[in-house]
Amino acid sequence: MKSVNVGMIGYKFMGKAHSHAYKDLPMFFPAAPRPVMKALCGRDEAGVSKAAVQFGWESYETDYRKLLERDDIDLVDINAPSNAHKDIVLAAAKAGKHIFCEKPLALTLADSREMLEAVEQAGVTHMVGFNYRFAPAVRLAKKLVEEGRLGRIHHFRAWFLQDWIVDPDFPLVWRLQKEIAGSGSHGDLGAHLIDLAHYLVGDMEEVIGMSETFVRERPAADSMTGLSAKGSKDAPKAPVTVDDATLFLARFKNGALGSFEATRFAPGHRCTNSFEINGSQGSVKFDFERMNELMVYFTDDAPDVQGFRRVLATDAAHAYMDAWWPAGHTIGYEHTFIHEVLELMTALGEKRQPVPDFRDGVKCQQVLEAVDVSIEQRQWIRVEDR
Repeated sequence: MKSVNVGMIGYKFMGKAHSHAYKDLPMFFPAAPRPVMKALCGRDEAGVSKAAVQFGWESYETDYRKLLERDDIDLVDINAPSNAHKDIVLAAAKAGKHIFCEKPLALTLADSREMLEAVEQAGVTHMVGFNYRFAPAVRLAKKLVEEGRLGRIHHFRAWFLQDWIVDPDFPLVWRLQKEIAGSGSHGDLGAHLIDLAHYLVGDMEEVIGMSETFVRERPAADSMTGLSAKGSKDAPKAPVTVDDATLFLARFKNGALGSFEATRFAPGHRCTNSFEINGSQGSVKFDFERMNELMVYFTDDAPDVQGFRRVLATDAAHAYMDAWWPAGHTIGYEHTFIHEVLELMTALGEKRQPVPDFRDGVKCQQVLEAVDVSIEQRQWIRVEDR
């Protein structure tokens, strides 16, 4: 397979990130099948037609069903709001299209399982969008764990902190409405932490959590895009139906302990997506705001030089970096999507499932739901029981 014709549904924050990845992939990774940006889809014709020109798509559609009927589309990229994922995935699988769907996979665990069953029965390639796996420094952390250089893993602690809705007059965007988003910080930010935990440490056995909605009503939004919105503080208010912050504890199947915190109410934290892993022979620390760095500590260093060292993961020795710039020349957020699309295109060319796929999406949804149940019942919940 030399090229893959792509149809994408959604053109806001994630649509721009995915479009950028499709455009840049052939320049830096020419050996991979080339994504051809055939059609962009969105309900607002004025918005989607403008975005199609700006992002470099050949055409546009205003109905995803028409997109799925096109014979010139091989892969469907879904980055519309979460409540649209299920219907589009089921229709795309029925149409025999390969599927790349943003996280969280669905609003509920039951829906995500139905989606997984649909793509498996259709025999199509499927991938879920957990882009943070694809930072070279995260890949280095994975390598150190897999090679046993950190020893037996004892702790995984992770936190994803943002502050974009601290103002109580910030408008009621779709991410704050359960019927559209599914959940708040838990499903939006916590999902990334859960996936990183699965990727780096392993499956979880049981969880217990707590959550809070600090601002329970907000004024209606006039317009919104990404994490920005406009509206009047004097506009009629409507209820916020998702969590503003969720924290939970976990016990992993391998005996490690985990702690997780996701909040949009941490002033000064724009996108502090961080984790720390402690093992019997060492530790690593990662913060996405310094995404090219991994802090590494080994217990067998000489006593007079022991301490965390900063490893700049930009040399060719690190994942993906031989395709980019000279050592020390850093990469950014958008590169995680390029690496993600590289995995997707390579998998299509090799006729295998990419990683992470819908199974990983379901596994993440399983933990999300177990945490929700634990909050409702105020007790530990076994993940496998969901």
